Amino acid sequence: MTIDLDAYFRRIAYTGPRSPTREVLGAICSRHTGAIPFENMDSLLGSSPRLAPGALQAKLVDGRRGGYCYEQNALLRLVLLELGMQVTSLAAWVVWMAAPDAPVRPRSHMLLKVALPAAPDEHFLVDVGFGGHLLGAPLRFVPGLVQHTSGGTERIVQDGDVASLEAELPAGWVPVYRFTSETYRPVDYEPLNWFTATHPGSIFRHNLRVERLTPQLRATLLNDKLSLRPRDGAAQTRRIESAADLAQVLEQVFDISPPVGPDELFARIPKGLDTAYLPPVA
Repeated sequence: MTIDLDAYFRRIAYTGPRSPTREVLGAICSRHTGAIPFENMDSLLGSSPRLAPGALQAKLVDGRRGGYCYEQNALLRLVLLELGMQVTSLAAWVVWMAAPDAPVRPRSHMLLKVALPAAPDEHFLVDVGFGGHLLGAPLRFVPGLVQHTSGGTERIVQDGDVASLEAELPAGWVPVYRFTSETYRPVDYEPLNWFTATHPGSIFRHNLRVERLTPQLRATLLNDKLSLRPRDGAAQTRRIESAADLAQVLEQVFDISPPVGPDELFARIPKGLDTAYLPPVA
């Protein structure tokens, strides 16, 4: 149940201290999202990612791949535990970009709640695996507190036993996901991971999403639509025109190696859409 810390820190290009402090936590989160992109290629290609520590090490650390929430946050959990931080694993209902009257979805997202030895009563929401709005920094778990990060502006809203992560967009505050304080063990994510990766109605079965967040840039690929949003500058959007173009974008923008050839991957993705594709409900 451990991870090779030296290899992980080489992967994210982190050379700082390894003490369980807020500064170290913030630096690791920022480096992680900049080096290990969110991506769901396994699900798109018809398989369920493996969550065992050895599999996470082989894929995300040694294999120059990214992963989705269960992989990203499971890997980070192991790292933070090795550093002596207190980590509680949680699960959330995703509501990002859903209509207010949309049916309630099952819990399908993993996130972390972290405390530090020097201040065990102060908690942080930590999440390096939400594709669509990656967080590049831990958020203080203080309901109502508006917090500015490299990726945007967020807050946590508490309503009874349910907390919500919200992001500020030009149109106002938008909920990202909702969760409770119920603790999940690593084994509890196995059925959630399998369902999310393989269910016929899962968004990850039918779409390619890749996202990388650095302090300077948020880069997002949704199928054939590439969006680059510099922190200081105008956003740029264009279409991926070919398999060769896709291969170049994955290499140069996201710094990852796909598990199959670019021709096969490009053939699978929907083309010309501005939002994710979901098949009609039977």
